[in-house]
Amino acid sequence: MEKKKNGKYNFFPCDQEEVLRSLGKDKLLSILRSMLLIRNFEVRAESAYLQGKIGGFFHSYMGQEAIQTSAVAAIGPSNWWTTSYRCHALALLLGATPNELMAELYGKVTGNAKGRGGSMHFFTDRMLGGHGIVGGQIPIATGAAFTSKYLDKKELSLCFMGEGAVAQGSFHESLNLASLWSLPCIYVIENNKWGMGTGVNRAICVEPIAEMKAPGYNMKSYTLDGMDFFSCYAGFSHIGKEVLKTSRPVLVEVITERFRGHSISDPGLYRSKDELSTCMQQNDPIALFMKKLVQLKMITDEEYQEMDKQEKDKVLASMKFAEESPWPDPILLGEDVFAP
Repeated sequence: MEKKKNGKYNFFPCDQEEVLRSLGKDKLLSILRSMLLIRNFEVRAESAYLQGKIGGFFHSYMGQEAIQTSAVAAIGPSNWWTTSYRCHALALLLGATPNELMAELYGKVTGNAKGRGGSMHFFTDRMLGGHGIVGGQIPIATGAAFTSKYLDKKELSLCFMGEGAVAQGSFHESLNLASLWSLPCIYVIENNKWGMGTGVNRAICVEPIAEMKAPGYNMKSYTLDGMDFFSCYAGFSHIGKEVLKTSRPVLVEVITERFRGHSISDPGLYRSKDELSTCMQQNDPIALFMKKLVQLKMITDEEYQEMDKQEKDKVLASMKFAEESPWPDPILLGEDVFAP
């Protein structure tokens, strides 16, 4: 099967029918539910932030839901996962509850990190954190891959980053070591086209990024359509099997679009409202996925609306939980701190 061309990008070939057969109706509906939970969580948390109930920074994953949802579905949660400050979706996909995540956003003691981390620092048993420093997660993921190989665990390490992180020194050093030592790490660039407010063509010297950068590290590269769940699932399924077999690192670029600014406080004046509105109407990954399932008669419009309401209600309940949870006791602030 030939790669799908889209301008400068050569997307990984996707047999949509094969993906549908391999997943089946129940799994596909579960995936749709996961994406709806992520979307509803981001929408309601954004509302709480704008009301002043959440402080600090808040980076929404709206528009990118198909990427990490497909990666977890294709490769499995029992590997090692790291990501940037845009970390809410991955935590939900890896088993964190809406209650603990919303409470963390509110800074409450019942939160995922006891109210100490906030929006950018979620963790689970298999998620080695969201990281507020640009590129800070890349060496962590590389270390996880080294540990897996050293202990012969047959586990993968997956590292998500924005395209802006490619310009960081940690990216070069990590990929260089991963290639030298043949570490089972999948580095995923979520290219949402804007590093804060700077267009990718003004910040990164080559495009497509993975295709052009990977040869310099003696790595294979793949490019996926981040607005298409089926493209992402097919790609991650292939890549996961390949890296398990070869124990060689791979560089992946996923072309996507975020539906909000860099953070919620970003007015996004660097792109027009019409351009964003067109993208949201035509390329919403959840709407595209849902329409396919409706077309195949796996779900009706009414059932979809009910599913969306159920996930919305979960998030509203998590907001109530967060509001009613106690604040941390300041005397415990130094607890679990192991370095000055």
